[in-house]
Formats: sequence, structure tokens, C-alpha cells
Amino acid sequence: MAQSVFQVGGNFGSALGPLLAAIIIAPYGKGNVGWFSLAALLAIVVLLQVSKWYKLQQRASYGKVLKISPAKILTKNKIISTLAILMVLIFSKYFYLTSISSYYTFYLIHKFGVSVQSAQIHLFVFLFAVAAGTIIGGPLGDKIGRKYVIWGSILGVAPFTLALPYASLYWTGILTVFIGVILASAFSAILVYAQELIPGKVGMVSGLFFGFAFGMGGIGAAVLGYVADLTSIELVYQICAFLPLLGIFTALLPNLDDK
Repeated sequence: MAQSVFQVGGNFGSALGPLLAAIIIAPYGKGNVGWFSLAALLAIVVLLQVSKWYKLQQRASYGKVLKISPAKILTKNKIISTLAILMVLIFSKYFYLTSISSYYTFYLIHKFGVSVQSAQIHLFVFLFAVAAGTIIGGPLGDKIGRKYVIWGSILGVAPFTLALPYASLYWTGILTVFIGVILASAFSAILVYAQELIPGKVGMVSGLFFGFAFGMGGIGAAVLGYVADLTSIELVYQICAFLPLLGIFTALLPNLDDK
């Protein structure tokens, strides 16, 4: 739950970006971007207070007995192979999310002839669905088990991604909402699962997975843009539609809880 709350703030901010671009930047010019820095300054102040609170919590919990993780019984090779599977799942998730977040507006404009503002609003709806999926994934993983959330999120979104390239504008909007909610519910579950896999290394695991996720997003944007230039934006979505099928590798993940 805590991991989802942390991530949903960033996702909600990303969702507001296209909406603000459609409402403020498009009609009034790029000079208004500077006003958004006020939100960043506010975030710095909040983060300073959170860091002080966290330091006090760390001191209060020093010396307490921690619950032994089921991952303790896994061999080193099993842990490494499990991390590799999680990386594959992160790859499939973020490559596909990049295809939407980076090129969805161009796809809508090119295929359906919508205006820039209309395309930005469609992107906002998708990113808002991503934020909603993020907050849903955490508590759901706590309740039914993180492995099952990962399984349902990555592989379960495949029917929607496979249908998207052939949908009308109306159904494209609906399908992307389902895709955003379902696919976004995975990351918090994957991250907490990895932290349980390597207990006591929260910082290292978080850095590894956040870094890999953002790296895949950046590489994905470049690769997909190159493919779109060589072929077409429609072909990019037809290819990316198969990425969630990599979720079948979730079956190889060991169970780390009793759910």
C-alpha cells in the first residue's frame, strides 16, 4: 500500500501534464511552463519534512527483531533467476507504457485526424488510468498476494493491447483506460516482491528497479521512434501489442507469501 501511495503521486503528476498542456500551453504559449516550477518548490519543502520524519522512524525501529523473509530459504541462483524474470516483466511493462505515453498523441492525430488538444486529453485519460491502477495494485497485492497481481497485470492486459491497433477512436479511448489501470497495478507489486526477495536491501533494490524501469522507458522511446520513422506509428502499436505476453514468465516466480 505504501509503495502504491508513493508512486501514485508521480503518476498523477504525469497525468496532469498533457491536460495542462492542452489547457494552458497550447492556447497561451510555452512561456507559461515556468509557473509549473512552483509545484516543484513545494515538493522540495514537503520532501525535507518527510526526510526528517523518516530519520526519526529509523532511530525508533533500531534494534527491533525483523520477520524472516521466505526468500531466506531460496538459493543464490534462484534469487538471481527470479530477479532476471522480474526484469523481463519490467521490460515488457515499460516498453509498452512508453509506446502510449510518448506516441499516443501522434497515433491519434495520424490515424483518426483529431486535434492536438483532443489528443492531449486522450493522453491525460490514459495517464490518469495509470495513476488509478498504481493505487489499486498495492492494496490488492497485500490482500491476494503480489505474485497474482503481477500475473494478472502483465499477462491480463494482453487481450486489450492486442485489440487496440484495430479499434475505432471510441474503443481506443476505452481500451487505453483498461490498459492503463491493469498494467500500472504491477510495478508496486514487482518492487515489493523484489524487496522481499532480498531483505535488508531496500535501497539497492529500489534503485535497481526504478533505474531499470526509467532506462527501459528512455530506450523504448528511442527505439520505437526509430521504428515509427522507418515504417509507421500503426506498426509500432501492432508490434508492442505482443509485449504483455511476456507475462507468462510470472509462472516461474516462487511464492514469497502464504496467499
